[in-house]
Amino acid sequence: MLTSFIWLAAALALLAYAIIIYNGLVNLKHAIGKAWSNIDVLLKQRHDELPKLVETCRQHMQFERSALEQVMAARAGSQQAREAGDIRAVGQAESRLRGGLGSIIATVEAYPELKADHSIQQLLGRITGLENAIADRREFYNETVNLNNVRIEQFPDVLIARLFTFRAAELLQFSADETRDVDLHALFSR
Repeated sequence: MLTSFIWLAAALALLAYAIIIYNGLVNLKHAIGKAWSNIDVLLKQRHDELPKLVETCRQHMQFERSALEQVMAARAGSQQAREAGDIRAVGQAESRLRGGLGSIIATVEAYPELKADHSIQQLLGRITGLENAIADRREFYNETVNLNNVRIEQFPDVLIARLFTFRAAELLQFSADETRDVDLHALFSR
């Protein structure tokens, strides 16, 4: 009788532990989804601002058309990748988009009439604010993904993760150009 009770208590403790692990993994899975949704909202907001910036810049005849086309092409690529749920492609497209924005900013700095245009400055300020928010959310997203990926590989969590097919998530990474120091001379010599 006492032995049966000990086995039952041990089985219940093991079941409770497995439930705690499962619930923790579910919590992380949903935290990743929430973190991605926060990034997606900011990306959409920035993508909504870009056509306004491009149209305002187009009104100035001297503005470099290639920079505008690069930004709009990268915007379209990023939008397609987001809709497909391809995190790696989003990172690549966002890197191209940020490069195009750097070209626009350098061009605005090179032309006094563009630099003085209140609409352009307002749009650039809004986009810069969104860029900063995206960077913050990206850091949070990647931290959540890392926690998830570590948990599903650690013992005993790996047993529950495999049993219920929890999958590793992909980090949102931008190109290596994003991590290099900015070459201001190259930016302003265009």
